[in-house]
Amino acid sequence: MSLNSYETIYILKPDVTEDNNLSLVNEYKILIHNNGGKNVFIQHRGRRHLSYNITHYYDGIYVQMNYEASGILIKILEKSMRFNTNIIRYLTVKQDILQGINL
Repeated sequence: MSLNSYETIYILKPDVTEDNNLSLVNEYKILIHNNGGKNVFIQHRGRRHLSYNITHYYDGIYVQMNYEASGILIKILEKSMRFNTNIIRYLTVKQDILQGINL
């Protein structure tokens, strides 16, 4: 099965502690590895003001994950995020292999 490159960004509630944030990152990193994903790269984007309020929150903590995975893994990951009460939004996009190359 071939792996594609994906980027997932999720927004945590602003009152999530640093410890909870790190444990969540580790949980998703393990979930990706245990389901055949690889090359996981995590970036903490920090607390940012939201363009519009989401469920009464005006700020959120952004976390970006880049990794290689199958489409099945994306479904598993997003289902886990959907049921996590600390996450207010998430988005996964498939990255183009030729991104950044001038043809």
